[in-house]
Amino acid sequence: MIWVLMGMRKSNFTALLITSNGLDRRGFYQWAFYPGMLFQSEAKWWGDWGIRKRPHEGLDICLYQGTDGLLHSLDPTVNIPVLYDGTVVRLIDDYIGKTVVVLHDMYDTNHNQLCSIYGHTDPRNTLETATTVGAGEIIATICDAGARGAQMSSHLHLSIAWIPQSYDCQQLNWDTLHHSEVILTNPLDFIESNYTILPNR
Repeated sequence: MIWVLMGMRKSNFTALLITSNGLDRRGFYQWAFYPGMLFQSEAKWWGDWGIRKRPHEGLDICLYQGTDGLLHSLDPTVNIPVLYDGTVVRLIDDYIGKTVVVLHDMYDTNHNQLCSIYGHTDPRNTLETATTVGAGEIIATICDAGARGAQMSSHLHLSIAWIPQSYDCQQLNWDTLHHSEVILTNPLDFIESNYTILPNR
């Protein structure tokens, strides 16, 4: 089946993350993002809040607004559900934890295949390359950034990309995500959820 981006169903990723981590009992209302957390942002949201070396490849998820109107952070060890049915094709070291790359049997009108990428995680013990996963299945937890010496809050980095079916997924890493054949796109187009943009500190 050929999927067209505008007609593709959004993932219920947010609802699954909320229920699998009990955030509904904590009054989850909506995601909250500083501008530097957003796709293609050139700004940082940590440290000196300066300029990134290159535009952001995805979405950094770590803050939510509660029904109490306050901001809350996702704790390390929060369960991460996969967006859609798929197959794990890569497990990559990143500077905080591991990155899990999942290929989905979903295509755009140019026959590029959908790929979701989950960065800064601790994958579950049974997860390995070629593992088949179902939509909503827990594939990892958020890595404890502080315990790894990172000078930022623990967070999930989520990237979404369209890649040619002929592309060798074993080449995928944080550098090749910027390759001309890999078409990065805004993860917010795939997540069914409300969100707010915060002013910079």
